Amino acid sequence: MQTSSDRHEYPAHWEADVVLRDGGTARIRPITVDDADRLVSFYEQVSDESKYYRFFAPYPRLSAKDVHRFTHHDFVDRVGLAATVGGEFIATVRYDRIGADGMPASAPSDEAEVAFLVQDAHQGRGVASALLEHIGAVARERGIRRFAAEVLPANNKMIKVFTDAGYTQKRSFEDGVVRLEFDLEPTDRSMAVQYAREQRAEGRSVERLLKPGSVAVVGVGRTPGGVGRSILDNIKDAGFTGRLYAVNKAFTDKDLDGVPAYRSVRDIEGPVDLAVVAVPAEHVPQVVTECGEHGVQGLVVISAGYAESGPDGRERQRELVRHARAYGMRIIGPNAFGVINTSPKIRLNASLANETPRPGRIGLFAQSGAIGIALLSRLHRRGGGVTGVTGVSTFVSSGNRADVSGNDVLQYWYDDPDTDVVLMYLESIGNPRKFTRLARRTAAAKPLVVVQGAGSAPQGHAVRATRLPHATVSALLRQAGVIRVNTITELVDTGLLLARQPLPRGPRVAILGNSESLGLLTYDACLSEGLRPLPPLDLTTAASARDFHAALSRALADDTCDAVVVTAIPAVGEGAAGDAALAEALRSAAGRVPGKPVLVVHVELGGLAEALSAATSTAPQAATPSASHPFRALDRLAAKAPEEDSGAGSRLIPAYPAAERAVRALGEAVKYAQWRREAADPGKVPESIDAAIDEKGAAQLIDGLLTRGQGLTLGPDATCDLLGKYGVPVHRALPAPTPDDAAAAARTLGYPVALKATAPHLRHRADLGGVRLDLADEDQLRRAYAELTELFGSPDELRPVVQRMAPRGVDTVVRAVIDPAAGAVLSFGLAGAASQLLGDTAHRLIPVTDREAASLVRSIRTAPLLFGWRGSAPVDTAALEELLLRVSRLVDDHPEVVAVTLEPVVVAPHGLSVLGASVRLAPPPARDDLGPRTMPAY
Repeated sequence: MQTSSDRHEYPAHWEADVVLRDGGTARIRPITVDDADRLVSFYEQVSDESKYYRFFAPYPRLSAKDVHRFTHHDFVDRVGLAATVGGEFIATVRYDRIGADGMPASAPSDEAEVAFLVQDAHQGRGVASALLEHIGAVARERGIRRFAAEVLPANNKMIKVFTDAGYTQKRSFEDGVVRLEFDLEPTDRSMAVQYAREQRAEGRSVERLLKPGSVAVVGVGRTPGGVGRSILDNIKDAGFTGRLYAVNKAFTDKDLDGVPAYRSVRDIEGPVDLAVVAVPAEHVPQVVTECGEHGVQGLVVISAGYAESGPDGRERQRELVRHARAYGMRIIGPNAFGVINTSPKIRLNASLANETPRPGRIGLFAQSGAIGIALLSRLHRRGGGVTGVTGVSTFVSSGNRADVSGNDVLQYWYDDPDTDVVLMYLESIGNPRKFTRLARRTAAAKPLVVVQGAGSAPQGHAVRATRLPHATVSALLRQAGVIRVNTITELVDTGLLLARQPLPRGPRVAILGNSESLGLLTYDACLSEGLRPLPPLDLTTAASARDFHAALSRALADDTCDAVVVTAIPAVGEGAAGDAALAEALRSAAGRVPGKPVLVVHVELGGLAEALSAATSTAPQAATPSASHPFRALDRLAAKAPEEDSGAGSRLIPAYPAAERAVRALGEAVKYAQWRREAADPGKVPESIDAAIDEKGAAQLIDGLLTRGQGLTLGPDATCDLLGKYGVPVHRALPAPTPDDAAAAARTLGYPVALKATAPHLRHRADLGGVRLDLADEDQLRRAYAELTELFGSPDELRPVVQRMAPRGVDTVVRAVIDPAAGAVLSFGLAGAASQLLGDTAHRLIPVTDREAASLVRSIRTAPLLFGWRGSAPVDTAALEELLLRVSRLVDDHPEVVAVTLEPVVVAPHGLSVLGASVRLAPPPARDDLGPRTMPAY
């Protein structure tokens, strides 16, 4: 009999934390010889029915032989995993390789039998599904490609676990037992199932934090002031609809200003869904233990003194996460500002914000508490003082983001019926690959506006860092449908427009107003944003509210415009009454044509002090028009809730104090609307390309080159061979270490030829004179060779090559790289120093479709050079798009191809020529998105 260490040491990398279907967490780890007592205790808590389903016979207890067998594994042919909560088993899974029989197999089978057992109290939480994903990944790592399971026909729950997994399977029935066989290779359906389960579980875990039925604030002082007491008061003042408890180990009374008070969470008689922790960091572990033992579902840790304070704090933070997850709890924080839910059913303000924001339809996420305060303040000020769609549905400030991240909150908002627009301030994106996947799905349903900082991952995080430039990550976010803005002002401006107005159908903008100058400023701003403005309509300063109504009605009815910007300056002497009349006129006209967005650019004269003071009030009178604050009526209009609006089809109109801000927000809305239309039909890879690719031949070539499992850059011949398998021919470049070698190479290739210096400082730099083109005969070639060596040095320094001339065209560059965090990225730009200095390169995630390849070519600023700029001949962009698709397929089919560079690619009026190419092979980085669901490791 083998022992646990006969074949492999303990595989610590199989350990993982997972989120279960109900939002709780569990830890999955290999079962070891030290787990005998845990296994026995676990089995005793399983019902007789579940035991019967597992063993097909009454099996009241495990024998000593059973315990030994189920705890001794070689981690190759026999593996057992356990799901634990609080250190105790709640479920187990094991596989046994078929044919192993406890002895080393001479020809190891690639098939194994698998079996589960889940404690009855934890059935229905998705534990078995999570274990199946993890035991499947372990099996693939150990060379097992197929699982077999025998299940009693009455065991519908376990049959459903297997059939719902999405793997390719076969089912048979024999001797009263259902036998299921399924391949472990991920399929499109299995990945879709995994992502759907991930979304439900992570969304539910955040929902438990934002919609608690009971909250305990731990660390509440007996006197006003202090963090804990402030949060308790904020929860009370918001009118929290659930049960609220105050906790402090120093309490002697059982009541604190009407709130039940306790010395410990353990002493609370009823359930506690959420604990807000505001005690010094050294006391947090005790609080976590008390919460875990009481069954608290989640924590918001306000306490500081963690990763932001240095190495000791980072370790304290890791231990906090491990400690909380052991009890199945998730954490927002530490060093968090708090959470808010304005739903009338919840009314939770478990944050340091003294005032609860207005209820509305915007979800708000900020890693930074200071930025969160600024965003809440701006939304409050721009809202105008009463409830409306421009208020906040939920707010999360994650602090150090030790556990719950922006990805988790996105999972929640995706399904949240109370959130229509998502605004996020992210100091970093810890997992770009996952974020772009979630963002693409969210953006297809509701707008997602992001300010992305240029910082690194939060202290204490063990995420894989991206090597891509900040600008590249931003471009990939835009490809995923993210509305990427640069400042929190733009975040609020864009969010308000998207929350209040329909998406524009195109870039055509009508401009009207009572100021010619303001109209021209708006016109210029539209041109700068790539919009197509119509000539501004000047109504003159004598225009009345009725004139505005008529002009706006005509503009909205005009089929040649997709959006309207109204510019307005206050009429002299009309005061608040005139503002109110204008606001009503614009609202009435906009309500008649609901399909086009309307924005207002207004000039704010005076009243700054009043505006600042009004921004801190939540009373409806804060929006009352005043003569000293022109267009306050517009703010009131913008803040009205739908049920407050009078008249059919009325809607909210956003107002901006500057034309540039309004037009920038409109420009983002136009681009997002276009993305939504394109996302509905993303395109495909043409069948003609698939038919011309030798994927199998390329795989054999790569396997032969990567025999040692180490990275290498291919030589010229191997590069040509590999690219040729995917229909990418490369012009041969023959070395020319002497003039005679150059002449011989030219005779081989045929004249005319080019002579190039390939030294690193001269390579691809025709502007430096290291290239001689159109050499028609040997005399010209020898003269060019002499000139190059005279100017730049010896042939050893120049590394000259000879290449047959290609048709003239536009020089471009195509690159592909696999980034460990973001995934495979395809990049395109024009060749040359100017494009490099300007950073004029476009990027798309691989694989790309035909539509994405076309947009990649057209999205660089210098794209007009490809389409006949200033009378030049247009080049063959169709051939260029096909080349991009072929490179995309190569990298997508073979993740061992970690980098491809084609430079230059000369695109002529007919066809193109790849004059230089390099390919790097290496073992591909681990794909987190293809493995089982896991939470970030600490």
